[in-house]
Amino acid sequence: MSTSVDDRLPVIVRGARTAFLDTAGAFSPLMNYQLAAAAIGGVLDKTGIDPALIDTVALGAVVPELTTTNVAREAMLSAGLPSTTAAFSTSMAGLSPNIAIGAVCDQIQLGRIDLAIAGGSDTFSDPLLRLGPSVRRALMKLNRDPSPGNALKLLRTIKPRDLLPQLPTATDLTTGMTMGDCAEAMARKFGVVRADCDRYAAQSHARAVQAWAQGRYDDDIAPVSLPGARAPIVRDDTPRADAAVDKLARLKPAFDASGVITAGNASRLTDGAGVLLLASAARARELALPAQAVIRDYILTGVTDLSTEMLLGPAIAIPKLLRKHGLKIDDIGVWELHEAFAAQLLANQNCLKSTEFARAYHGLDAAVGAIPEDRLNTWGGSLALGNPFAATGVRLLMTAARRLQQENQRYAIVSSCAGGGLGAAMLLEAL
Repeated sequence: MSTSVDDRLPVIVRGARTAFLDTAGAFSPLMNYQLAAAAIGGVLDKTGIDPALIDTVALGAVVPELTTTNVAREAMLSAGLPSTTAAFSTSMAGLSPNIAIGAVCDQIQLGRIDLAIAGGSDTFSDPLLRLGPSVRRALMKLNRDPSPGNALKLLRTIKPRDLLPQLPTATDLTTGMTMGDCAEAMARKFGVVRADCDRYAAQSHARAVQAWAQGRYDDDIAPVSLPGARAPIVRDDTPRADAAVDKLARLKPAFDASGVITAGNASRLTDGAGVLLLASAARARELALPAQAVIRDYILTGVTDLSTEMLLGPAIAIPKLLRKHGLKIDDIGVWELHEAFAAQLLANQNCLKSTEFARAYHGLDAAVGAIPEDRLNTWGGSLALGNPFAATGVRLLMTAARRLQQENQRYAIVSSCAGGGLGAAMLLEAL
């Protein structure tokens, strides 16, 4: 299938990602920028592009690291790009890679750049820990005046409990709720039941296991070599062939004793990185780069009620994107949605097929329509493949672009929710 492409339209040339591994696993010795550097090196190797031709590198990251506040810069330098290449990092919770990629697409369309690398990386194996506020403030004052007298004075302000490290949590600052609690609230509000969650989770794992067995992810992976390891890491370790519905049904709820979310139907904390090589259509032709898809448009949204709709971003963003381009659900052949929780994805599906929701939230007379499951995440999703926050959005786009080609479809939509009640949707068109 072919389509005319304006010279300034941004195209996906190729993507590369590390394997996604359970947190506290084999990637534990690596810092975030090192994972990102492996992904950048992978896309350079797979495309054979001269690193000196890259105009900009943009990376999203959710988990902060004080020594690499601009993780994109450290990653691109580590990957061997010249220091003359610009680099910037972005943060928008789980949509951080979407913002990095969207910003690069905007720059391409404006004619500011022609060739860029964009994506995201996160590791939870070595999180940033903080001491209590009295300790932190005392240390800063001690740094200013390190005299013994001042040290003794400051020591009296510190309480024993302040010496305990503060672990990072997935708790929303505004609501004080964890993402699991938010998903449970959505399940109650939009009629999601436990059996459907376990069914969907089992399907996600089965599809991911099958996709790996069919070799669909082999070309995406950037090998990561670790000191002392016999071979580089080239495979996700999170999909489970034994994730059957009957086994999932025996697990206890994780957040609410009467709730629907368990460890088996929720995505896992994961380490990983992924990037895309993006170019203007004209630059891709000039360099004879076989582009996979055009990124036609993207939209960012926020929900109305943070306490009951935190992860409802796709149901808010998708109808707006469809309407903007005069498209319907059935016009989209490939769908890739983030699966933070099975309950979250099913709640979004229930909203999309609700006429009441369409009227109240989008001013429409009829429901937008649920996404057909035979077009949705057919190679598995985050429930099986894991969720290294800022790398997940890249994986979704990589898979969508490749599915467009392999399934001979014209349009794909990639959509994600994010903490803070945010959402995004991107429209891809095949070349």
